[in-house]
Amino acid sequence: MIGSFQNYAESVKPLLDAGFVGQLASLLGDAGSLHGGAKVLTAGKRIRGSLVCLVTEALGGALEDALPRAIALELIQTATLIHDDFVDQHQQRRDLPALWTLEGARRAVLLGDVIFASAIQNMSELGREDGLIISNAIAEVSRGAYQEPLDPCSLLKMFEEDGDDVALYEKIIYLKTGVLFAAACQLGAIAAKSDDRLRQKWRNYGLKVGEAYQIADDLQEVEQYLLTRSMTGSELTSIAPALLFFTRNIRPHVLEALRQKSPELRGEFLILLQSTAEAMKAEIEIRLSSAVTEIEGLPNNEYGQLARRTPWDIIRMFNNARSTASLL
Repeated sequence: MIGSFQNYAESVKPLLDAGFVGQLASLLGDAGSLHGGAKVLTAGKRIRGSLVCLVTEALGGALEDALPRAIALELIQTATLIHDDFVDQHQQRRDLPALWTLEGARRAVLLGDVIFASAIQNMSELGREDGLIISNAIAEVSRGAYQEPLDPCSLLKMFEEDGDDVALYEKIIYLKTGVLFAAACQLGAIAAKSDDRLRQKWRNYGLKVGEAYQIADDLQEVEQYLLTRSMTGSELTSIAPALLFFTRNIRPHVLEALRQKSPELRGEFLILLQSTAEAMKAEIEIRLSSAVTEIEGLPNNEYGQLARRTPWDIIRMFNNARSTASLL
């Protein structure tokens, strides 16, 4: 019996890694190998690709049908990280130098573009619906990155003009993380040749897990700020939509901090930030439970049982990875 999603992911990772490396080499073609950047591209845990495989096997499909879809999704995830690291000027990824610092900005950004375009081409050749899901996922993720405010002034303007804090954060977690998790599970159902009803149910499952994953990411940021009692203006810009979504009374403090560009974590602001962390924990649990509700009636095979435990396993994997990294 497979004990956890982490065990399952580790069992399929060699297959995903081999396919990923092969696809990457094919994409590079005559351009030659990367100048030291290959290691950071192949260091991921393959969570999204493993989800494709798990859903396929839970529905009685063949792993070999899931693999090309899983590899395409992992390539897309990699391309988004390449672009994000350059746009955000992050120097590191997975405790390694970010690709753009090794290859240069031009080569890194263009490689991300090549990966996106090739994934659409490959999936379109595999099947019309595969191509539509992949192209829609790339479009949605790119739209989310484009719309993301990068400084306190632009975010403050967004809050003052719109005022719908709930809708903003829901959109962020959908576009930033939910979309690719949803696509992973939908592609897994397609690989198993499931009908439209099941494909939609699995898409909803993946979406809820992905949203919970992003909330868990944001929660760890909030907990770090509570621990250090400090936060920069850029850090507040990143986390402010979550704060306003989970704690309505915190709005005046957040808006004032954005205006001053120098948040001070003390007094009522600090107390409300602590309340926010508790609300985030509760919401993660709600979305994980909601994900499992989407797949009620799933065949009770080994992989189906694992799929019911997987939402919590994924969050534990994420939390453990972040905790380990903080100790390095």
